[in-house]
Amino acid sequence: MEREKGQRNGGGAMRLVEWELRGSSPESPMASPRIEAVIREQHRMAECPVWEEEMGQLVYVDIHAKTVCRWNPVSREVQAVGLSHRVGCVALRHKGSYVVASGTCLGLLDWGTRQVQWLAWLDRDKPHNRFNDGKVDPAGRFVAGTMPEPSAPGVWEPRQGSLYSLHADYSVVRHLERLGIPNGLDWSPDHRTFYHVDSLEYCVRAYDYDVQTGGIENPRLLYRLQEDQGMPDGLCVDTAGTLWVACIDAGRVIRLDPETGTRLCTVEMPVSRVTSCCFGGPDYSELYVTSAADGLSPQQLCREPQAGHVFKSAGICPALAWCPHGPRMAAAAPGITRRGQQRTVDLNVARLTD
Repeated sequence: MEREKGQRNGGGAMRLVEWELRGSSPESPMASPRIEAVIREQHRMAECPVWEEEMGQLVYVDIHAKTVCRWNPVSREVQAVGLSHRVGCVALRHKGSYVVASGTCLGLLDWGTRQVQWLAWLDRDKPHNRFNDGKVDPAGRFVAGTMPEPSAPGVWEPRQGSLYSLHADYSVVRHLERLGIPNGLDWSPDHRTFYHVDSLEYCVRAYDYDVQTGGIENPRLLYRLQEDQGMPDGLCVDTAGTLWVACIDAGRVIRLDPETGTRLCTVEMPVSRVTSCCFGGPDYSELYVTSAADGLSPQQLCREPQAGHVFKSAGICPALAWCPHGPRMAAAAPGITRRGQQRTVDLNVARLTD
């Protein structure tokens, strides 16, 4: 069921669309969440949203525009820093500092100076690769994957992707290789399971995760989409341990049960190119969903005037809300520090002055 409400904001019309959440289980506590386009800019490929708790703002990237963006929900202002190559993902480090994966390089972005200190250059033997999605693990490592650029619209060379982790001493470890398109990733609430999307394989996989070493092993298929159901893209995990997966070209976010590998419910979005999602807001009860305008024809863009916008759903049950950079482990664990509920990249500061 769809309801539209017209409101005026800053002289322009704001379209609020309320979509029904269709659950496959009658026990689903989520009903009729309201979905609002909160960032009404036509991003080419908005991705990798992360809530920055200390600043109370949403950080994300526009891959094809080569920008890292910050949105203030109070002022409604979007700030952006441009990089020289496509930027696949961003992660929190400390106030005003972020880790970015751009091209096939990892670096530290200082927001105040808009300068990047590059730390590592990967996939040197694959000039057509670039970094895609990434996230901070429970111990403060930055984990991100590389993928091939398409050789034609919708055509990618298979088995070119890898998954890397950046450690506190600046060492980089490659954990997985011969992947299609490494994409959405997150960890279970107990940090023992790592979830990862391979978009080219249309699948979500689970792995055993060693939080002390960052080791990833024992892959198993959690969920596979049919090609007509869209590609799985970004994902996040809630406090119940279930996965929320954005399905690009399908216009939806699906919620998966990791124990049974079944779909629990579907959130239908007002745009087709849905790219990623995260929980945020003061109590992490809001689900933020990014989207893309690139890849749509002029006719499709006319039918989807909100393509490329960033959406917020305020109707998801607060009991399920989860910061995707969620509760830290005990402070006594090696390499782990506390900063609110946020995971931040843990790097050896002394190395920065070498």
